[in-house]
Amino acid sequence: MKKTSFIGGIKENFPSGLVVFLVALPLCLGIALASGAPPLSGVIAGIVGGIVVGFLSNSNISVSGPAAGLTAIVLTAITDLGAFELFLCAGIIAGLIQLILGFIRAGSISNYFPNNVIEGMLAAIGIIIILKQIPHAMGFDKDYEGHESIFDNGLNLGYFTELFGAIHIGAILVTLVSVGILIAWDKIPALKRMKMLPGALVAVVAGILLNEAFKLSGSSLAINTQHLVSLPVPQSLDDFKNLVTMPDFNGFTNPKVWIVGATIAIVASIETLLCIEASDRLDKQRRITDTNLELKAQGIGNLISSFIGGLPMTSVVVRSSANANAGATSKLSAVIHGVLLLVCVLTIPFILNLIPLATLAAVLILVGYKLAKPATFKHFWHLGKFQFIPFVATVVAVVATDLLKGVGIGLAISVFYILQGNMKRAYYLSREKLNDADEINIKLAEEVSFLNKAAIKKTLKNVKPNSTVTIDARGTSYIATDVLEMIQDFANIRAKEEDINVELLGFKTSYKDYETDEDSHILITHRRAM
Repeated sequence: MKKTSFIGGIKENFPSGLVVFLVALPLCLGIALASGAPPLSGVIAGIVGGIVVGFLSNSNISVSGPAAGLTAIVLTAITDLGAFELFLCAGIIAGLIQLILGFIRAGSISNYFPNNVIEGMLAAIGIIIILKQIPHAMGFDKDYEGHESIFDNGLNLGYFTELFGAIHIGAILVTLVSVGILIAWDKIPALKRMKMLPGALVAVVAGILLNEAFKLSGSSLAINTQHLVSLPVPQSLDDFKNLVTMPDFNGFTNPKVWIVGATIAIVASIETLLCIEASDRLDKQRRITDTNLELKAQGIGNLISSFIGGLPMTSVVVRSSANANAGATSKLSAVIHGVLLLVCVLTIPFILNLIPLATLAAVLILVGYKLAKPATFKHFWHLGKFQFIPFVATVVAVVATDLLKGVGIGLAISVFYILQGNMKRAYYLSREKLNDADEINIKLAEEVSFLNKAAIKKTLKNVKPNSTVTIDARGTSYIATDVLEMIQDFANIRAKEEDINVELLGFKTSYKDYETDEDSHILITHRRAM
């Protein structure tokens, strides 16, 4: 497998780290505001999520930081506990619980999320990103950054009336210029090759210069401070000290704090596992993240963040998607974004405060489009109703409710289709270990559903380089799309990189050739090297 030097890794991942930094900055501030916490607490969580979690995790695409999905929990908890300092104790408890979950290997639950539900979640997040950024793109910022659902106690039609009544032409011009630059950088080969000068940075600089030109000319097109990035600007060493809030350790004697900590740990862990599964799907090299290690990394990150006044964090789909789309090749990109947050917030907050939210909205709108592009819907339509209906249901449910509820609905529908087709009792066959195996034969049963994905994934992950693998599907009438895609990724990407000889027997040429959706198990045998 090709290895990249540390310096080469920086060269490849600095542009994507910069893009994620630009995306993460307003999200960190907005989520802190929505959570009723000090503005810098969100930035602290972003810094720790980038540097600490980014360093400890082995996910190559995922980026961690304060999560919109926790805002309601955090806001309610701070209000009930009466002080942010007490809430920080709950964050410490959440981190400890996540560490325990990692050590007891609870991360394996992520293997049981079917791909159509994960893809539906990503498409829904893309739609929400677009809908939530349109107001910023038009200069109307009533709603904060990062809120996950567009429905608040029903669809608020008055919100849209206010939106179109408060359009700011200057913000729209900045958005259009930024979108034009981003599309040009993505489509024009000469610009696309300029890896160290990402289009997002050019768009941000152009947005700042355009707005400053509006200001200097006294034009009504100038975007006011309300619609710019807003960071605290410390003037002295004491100001820096006052920016950090320390926990009140008396909170550990309060039962409510422990309940809040356990709640955050459960919700944050589930969101992280969902995002990790989605991030692995976004990884062009289809590398597999150790989810148990990820839970440990998140636990340590939440411990450190809470000790220095930061919000609790999760792996976050929006930042991870921006990271993947910007061309990240390793976790170094997440670390770079955390370092940029730290350095820039401490040294040049007055420059960051010149960035129009409209130009950042342009970056996020294009990220959202790539997640929810029509080709994704067309792809699942061609896979048939067993894949398309859970996919669309997940999209609609996530947009209409929130991430956890939406994924739960999509998962329930997927399981329903499996149970509907499961007309006979599943049978069990033994599996041998892969120790020292140079030749491995994987014989698939008559029906293989997404519930078998974990076992097959674990087997393929443990195949050593320079070995021979035969996957026999000659007696198989149905294979879930998830499993087919995983086998294809293994054969077409990883096997080539690690000189693994793969032979596929009996696989049909079309996904539609597999008509039923029944549960089964696989029999794995191998011959040891003589």
